[in-house]
Amino acid sequence: MSTVIFAVRIIRMRDLAVIILAAGKGVRMKSDLPKVFHEVLGEPMLTYVLETVKTLDPAQTYLVVGHKRDLIMDYYKEWPLKFVVQDEQLGTGHAVMQVKPHLEDFSGTILVLAGDVPLLSDKTLKKLIDFHLRNKGAATDLTAELEDAGNYGRVVRNKKGEIEKIVEKKDASPEELKIREINTGTFCFDKDALFAALAEVRPENAQKEYYLTDTLEILRKKSLPVYAFRADDPSETLGINTKDELVAVEKILLALSTERTK
Repeated sequence: MSTVIFAVRIIRMRDLAVIILAAGKGVRMKSDLPKVFHEVLGEPMLTYVLETVKTLDPAQTYLVVGHKRDLIMDYYKEWPLKFVVQDEQLGTGHAVMQVKPHLEDFSGTILVLAGDVPLLSDKTLKKLIDFHLRNKGAATDLTAELEDAGNYGRVVRNKKGEIEKIVEKKDASPEELKIREINTGTFCFDKDALFAALAEVRPENAQKEYYLTDTLEILRKKSLPVYAFRADDPSETLGINTKDELVAVEKILLALSTERTK
């Protein structure tokens, strides 16, 4: 039985394409380096994400680059991935749209990751993918519950507990800001559903950007299945936007390293 399950998983992963978003400047890092190139314990934070993705053995990995892209493209030129350029940083939805021409012959599941979330484990991602496939979702958002939701987008659910939409902090109402369940920036999508929804996304928000998160509400309105899968360990989903957050992630990694050597 275990051999059969393993074989099914391999087949599924070959029907998996991964998109990693790594085009941002990282203004709040107060540095001219691309945000994902800032080091966590001596390695660019993006390396941690790429190492985890490699264990999934996807059919293809696409790295969306923009700010100082030559630096990133040279550093990772030997890695099993393809670079996609986002010349203008017009939001996460716009970033994913840049990959569409490369996926014309692909049919399956697309996993979208942020390059500034280095603690995500392959175990959590496999659970997310399995949940998404088992429930035949059009989209599944990896969420986490935090004591302080901070600057993260809030996950709005309906009375049945199903995901309705994700609201970015700058666009959230006072009531929505009280929500503790947050979007981690990690998603599974059915490929066709993703790009059909992205075609309808408009930059009607405070940032005037094309939000990938808007696809969930669009898909819901089409009566397509949209799910939220909550991570067991919220610390895995921490993103790095400031130097203080980078230090916090380093402390978690050091603690994990110490625990493993005991």
